[in-house]
Amino acid sequence: MRADVFLVDHGYATTRSQAQRLIASGVEWRLTPLAPWKKVAKNGDDIPAGVELKLLDNAEAKYISRGGLKLEGALEATGLKVDGLRCLDVGQSTGGFTDCLLQRGAAQVIGVDVGHGQLHERLRADVRVVCVEGMNARAMTAEVLQDACEEVISERWEEEEDNDTQPKAPYAWMRNGGQVDEDYDDSNDAKDSDIEAFKAERAAKAKAREEGTVPTERRRKAEYAEVDTTPLFDFVTGDVSFISLTLVLPAVVRLLKPHGQLLMLVKPQFELQPGQIGKGGIVREPAHFQEVEERVRACLTGLGLEVKAWMESAIEGGDGNREFFIHAVQGQTIKDLGEPLPDQPAAPAAKRVSRTVLRELKRIDVIDDEEDGYNVPGPARPKRKNTKKY
Repeated sequence: MRADVFLVDHGYATTRSQAQRLIASGVEWRLTPLAPWKKVAKNGDDIPAGVELKLLDNAEAKYISRGGLKLEGALEATGLKVDGLRCLDVGQSTGGFTDCLLQRGAAQVIGVDVGHGQLHERLRADVRVVCVEGMNARAMTAEVLQDACEEVISERWEEEEDNDTQPKAPYAWMRNGGQVDEDYDDSNDAKDSDIEAFKAERAAKAKAREEGTVPTERRRKAEYAEVDTTPLFDFVTGDVSFISLTLVLPAVVRLLKPHGQLLMLVKPQFELQPGQIGKGGIVREPAHFQEVEERVRACLTGLGLEVKAWMESAIEGGDGNREFFIHAVQGQTIKDLGEPLPDQPAAPAAKRVSRTVLRELKRIDVIDDEEDGYNVPGPARPKRKNTKKY
């Protein structure tokens, strides 16, 4: 079996990319206790079944992803403790930051990510973790986040049928050979129209059930009965890509408690203009790093936080870019809490539709292909009038 696949299948790594980094750090195997150790030289090297395997450096396997190593380094550098804290992980992805927080004693991690299906199953199954997917952190508000959390930890229950409200059918006395006498009171018997209305109501509900539009009630799953979804956190961290951190921070800092701690990863390649990024997407100019630092610092200061530190990440990004962490503390009050978030960028203008396409669309709208005789060729085809005005 391929070495990288072997490491994943046998639980030494969670992904093949992580396995490949472990191989680069050093992996050896042997068939018996007396046999010499053999070094894995390439990801594609064959490892036989039943071998004893040794990792020369297992740091890469400590967390779900190497993001955990980045956050670990930043926590060590700042001396921050997360024991017993409720944390927000922005850009949760596979869960490297979340894994690091939990291993360091965090009481809960609520993670948000614009993508879907990325969080590792081990973390997804942990009741201390709430994973909110498909959420753009830039537009995230406390109300939206709390409602999304409740949706994640709940199930949808359909309203039960109330058979007691079923109308009493006329001539119910006739069932099972019943008899009627002079004392029979038919005042409570439903009219035929009542019966038909009831049948129509049940049919409409059955159709809504098929279409998934039937009204439902949200009930928490038993294992999440005691979970706190209050959208206010002791500690906020995150790793966002393909967007400037300055666009995300206005929404994120509002969810940080007074005097709460913020520790965010900064990726300069997403903070600069395309012309400032070098070959291969790598930022190399020291002046650009200084520019990014000043901009992010100014953003946090303007949002009412006090910047405590700016430091380089303990490990580089996967593409070789230098990355940084910024540490800041929320003030006594949360600034602009009642103000609307900055406007989202305007939607791109619709592309101009050519006149040829418009003519074809107009023609399709007029022509009814199912009308008898339309597709008959030659003189036999009937003439038609365009009754629509454009």
